[in-house]
Amino acid sequence: MGQLSVVTGGGGFVGRHLVASLVERGDEVRVLDIVEPEELDAEFRKVDITDAAAVRDALEGAECVFHNASLVHTKHNRAELVQRVNLDGTRHVLEACRAHGVPKLVYVSSGSVVYDGQDIEDGDESLPYAETNQAPYAHSKVQAEKLVLASNGEGGVATTALRPHVIFGPHDSRFLPAVLAHAKSGRLRYQVGRGTWLSDYTYVQNLVDALLLADERLTPDSPVAGTPYFITNGEPMPFWDFVRSVLDRLGLPPLRGKIPHQIVYAIAAVKEGFDTLRGGTINAEDGLTRFAIRYMCTHHYFSIDRARRDLGYEPKVSIADGIELTCQHLQDTGAI
Repeated sequence: MGQLSVVTGGGGFVGRHLVASLVERGDEVRVLDIVEPEELDAEFRKVDITDAAAVRDALEGAECVFHNASLVHTKHNRAELVQRVNLDGTRHVLEACRAHGVPKLVYVSSGSVVYDGQDIEDGDESLPYAETNQAPYAHSKVQAEKLVLASNGEGGVATTALRPHVIFGPHDSRFLPAVLAHAKSGRLRYQVGRGTWLSDYTYVQNLVDALLLADERLTPDSPVAGTPYFITNGEPMPFWDFVRSVLDRLGLPPLRGKIPHQIVYAIAAVKEGFDTLRGGTINAEDGLTRFAIRYMCTHHYFSIDRARRDLGYEPKVSIADGIELTCQHLQDTGAI
């Protein structure tokens, strides 16, 4: 049996792919999540990462922790809850790693930690962290990544952070399902924005490959320790071209035209306002938030040269192949 690897959020989209690859590698795997996933070939512990004591107990014996659990919430409300999960939860994981002498922590961060609302073209890891609060999720990930990297070496724990961008693939429960729900209902008729902005994408198995490489190369004296890495497919393309490819592959109605993004942004602002008045809904986003509209209408793509150099990372699944694999899975599972 290989090392004991602990995966927080191991029942979610990225987590289930990571767990499968760790098991295939021969690791003993322990999954921490708030809901037990189906068909899990690993040990499961029901753990809420906001519970410091539960996290500490669950990390005993771990040789590497993949901290993947987070709450994605891009509306401008429920910030306290998002902080409690994404920042305080990360603090609890770090404290538990130090308490048990876990040698390695690999953190799943986000490309949004450097997004300040402006274009990013071929950005690299020298970009500063975003200074403005674009959304609770992005803001909390900035703070959490800073904490993870600043903690490198403390208590003998080597840390690193990987920054994927727009993850897609089989079992995605967020990005493509929202797009397809709009398409099937007839609401996805127009491209938001009249410009052409390039975006990066990350096929989920490419991200998992990078996580395994980070684990393998993370030692206290390695360049990986205390270092962040952008992880993408390295194939920037317009967001709406990506959407069109999916719609065409699945035989769904094509987009009919374009609508100024300022109009959609105003609609999103009103929609968020009503949601806030109702107390703010969690896990009920449909892509119509101010953050999402800004993201669609700016360039944001990144260099993966550092990951290639330090991790030996090379995306194995292209965007075209990733779309095909994802769409085939959607059809095979009756999701479309």
